[in-house]
Amino acid sequence: MQKPSHILADGGISMVDVSTKPVTARTARAQALVRMSPQAAQALRDATLPKGDAFVAAQLAGIMAAKQTGGLIPLAHPLPLAHVEVTFSWDDDRLLRVEASATTSAQTGVEMEAMVAASIAALTIYDMTKAVDKGIVVESVRLLSKSGGKSGEWVSQRP
Repeated sequence: MQKPSHILADGGISMVDVSTKPVTARTARAQALVRMSPQAAQALRDATLPKGDAFVAAQLAGIMAAKQTGGLIPLAHPLPLAHVEVTFSWDDDRLLRVEASATTSAQTGVEMEAMVAASIAALTIYDMTKAVDKGIVVESVRLLSKSGGKSGEWVSQRP
């Protein structure tokens, strides 16, 4: 059994030392799903929510959150992000798909940055839309794909 990467011999925790790893181009894509009432979905689409255009606020929140990942996740490395993008699409009349991608050239990957961006963008959609529907559910957050580094390319096989 392989020793956990963040556990020291004395049982303490440590940030993984990536100083000897090569700098490589790395990307990651993540998604969050947000389910809401038809009324909330229509108000979101029409940009008629009491707080304004939720898509613009959520894009900005996701990008800003990705930049803060190293300060939010205790053992994550702060990374120089080259690009972060947050997009939205509808799976049906009630299910919003929030996708986030992050890119860097670094010694460790950007999976957490993409997942944090998707999560915070989804929570911002909730915050901006809750006046119309307090029962909105953020159903899942997951990694869709990643590339770069020693492990190379990975793509989720889950639908």
